[in-house]
Amino acid sequence: MRKEEEKKECCKDDKFITKVQSIMADEETIFLLSDFFKNFGDSTRVRIMGALFNGEMCVGTIADVLNMTQSAVSHQLRVLKASRLVKARKEGKLVYYSLNDDHIKMIYKMGIEHILE
Repeated sequence: MRKEEEKKECCKDDKFITKVQSIMADEETIFLLSDFFKNFGDSTRVRIMGALFNGEMCVGTIADVLNMTQSAVSHQLRVLKASRLVKARKEGKLVYYSLNDDHIKMIYKMGIEHILE
């Protein structure tokens, strides 16, 4: 039997297929979601988010906590800020960074909980 014939004989349910297709996100949303999760695929960015999970910090503090250079932290913060995972607040000459919202905190926390199960 050819593979095409095998697919035709499987438990195909046109109503179910149509239902699933109607509730799935559109291609652009899927692309944006994929792009969003790419940031979680970089361990340096995840480390920065982990540090910020504990509260607002300036670049120097993040660099000290993670034993990184301020330049490396700044570069990754730009990426995280552009992806709306991190937000910045300026106070005088200093810029303080924090996780953008509770959704980011939940995603981070759920990821850690999943890994530790």
